[in-house]
Amino acid sequence: MNRLIRSSALTWAFGYVLLGIAALAAFAVPLWYAWNVTIFAGREEILRDDAQRLTEVFAHEGVAGLTAHINARVGLQIAGERTLLLTDGAYRPLAGNLSAWPRGVPAGIGMHAVMADLAGQPTHTLLVQTTFPGGYHLLVGRDLSRFLPLERRFTWGLFGAVTFLFVVGVGGAILMRRRLLARVQGIRQTVSAIMQGDLRHRLPTAKSDDEFDTLSQTLNGMLDHIEHLIRGISNVSNSIAHDLRTPLAELRSRLEELATTRPPAAETFAEIDAAVADVDRVMRIFSALLRLAEIDSGARRSGFVRVDAAAVAAEVVEFYEPAAEQKGVLFSFHSAGEAAVAGDPVLLAQAVSNLIDNSLKSVAERGAISVRVGRRADGAVEIAVADDGPGIADADKPKATERFFRGDTSRGTPGVGLGLSIVDAVAKLHGGVLQLLDNHPGLLAQMVLPVTAARSSR
Repeated sequence: MNRLIRSSALTWAFGYVLLGIAALAAFAVPLWYAWNVTIFAGREEILRDDAQRLTEVFAHEGVAGLTAHINARVGLQIAGERTLLLTDGAYRPLAGNLSAWPRGVPAGIGMHAVMADLAGQPTHTLLVQTTFPGGYHLLVGRDLSRFLPLERRFTWGLFGAVTFLFVVGVGGAILMRRRLLARVQGIRQTVSAIMQGDLRHRLPTAKSDDEFDTLSQTLNGMLDHIEHLIRGISNVSNSIAHDLRTPLAELRSRLEELATTRPPAAETFAEIDAAVADVDRVMRIFSALLRLAEIDSGARRSGFVRVDAAAVAAEVVEFYEPAAEQKGVLFSFHSAGEAAVAGDPVLLAQAVSNLIDNSLKSVAERGAISVRVGRRADGAVEIAVADDGPGIADADKPKATERFFRGDTSRGTPGVGLGLSIVDAVAKLHGGVLQLLDNHPGLLAQMVLPVTAARSSR
């Protein structure tokens, strides 16, 4: 019972019921007030007109004429239609349908609402009193209870509307609560399964595009991302253990051999240089992982500024030109003009550097690498690096951006398998995507930043 009382659905429903009753009262109260004022004012005006006409009869025909006129009107009117009484100075009745002067009506001209004895029945009557010369008194009145049936119907109608609103509100609240509890129960079961470690569960959706479906879809997207991150962490942990074991094992072997054999100085220094190279490799792995963690956290997004992607790519190309020339690679750069985006220039330069570095490692001597920056038809900025190397097999392309993944074509080249992972993370941080396509021959890597990212910088 307490849970039912504390139900949000019932609270909302009762709130709407009270709001409906308040709106109904805001409509009914002024209407009731206007009705009473209008009816009362109308009665008062009619009574004063009647009193004025009878005053004119008295002025022209005297007491006898007024007495005859009143008796004639009483005989012709519907019983109880009007209350008429003419008395002398001692308040003794001379004509009319009241047997005596009503109690509670003081002497003097004015209007009074009193209980009068009309045809033996106490009647709530509104009376207008007029005094004539000679001490004669005239009362003209109307029964105030004449409109009571109409007022009673209005009151019952208002009560019925409030009752109907209350019943419908409570019934709707109960149905709403059942529906909400059914949806919440489905969410609770899914969350409980996820808390127990089963990340495959997703929140149910009713395909009605209501608020719960929108919330479920948003949370399912978050769960997909969390599952992807957890699997990525698991894969990274395994890959780190595998990739660090080799350089660390080699480092230990070299140092152990140096300590055991005590070789000549020249050979010792050569082994030390190799050990330093192993340490550098380990440091590069950790540096790349730290950079990926920083990108995944989204912390760099707060420092986005207006960046010309073409200018950033041109600087990176200029940096790699000596290495390409030394290898005899045909290195070209094409730009269609300014390509402004909102982003981090350091991360964009890192991504372009990784793509060019991968191409330089994969192409043969006298090969070709081209870098192109421009806008697509939809306004998105595209940074593309193409080469004529061995490329990436179609089966490996979906896994190429996974951390520490190295395909068959890249196993003979230096690296730790984090280059494309960083490029993919940078593209996602900027709201874009990394596309790996065939260049026939070679690889075409395209980093596409959507039009929203470009417009946000303007």
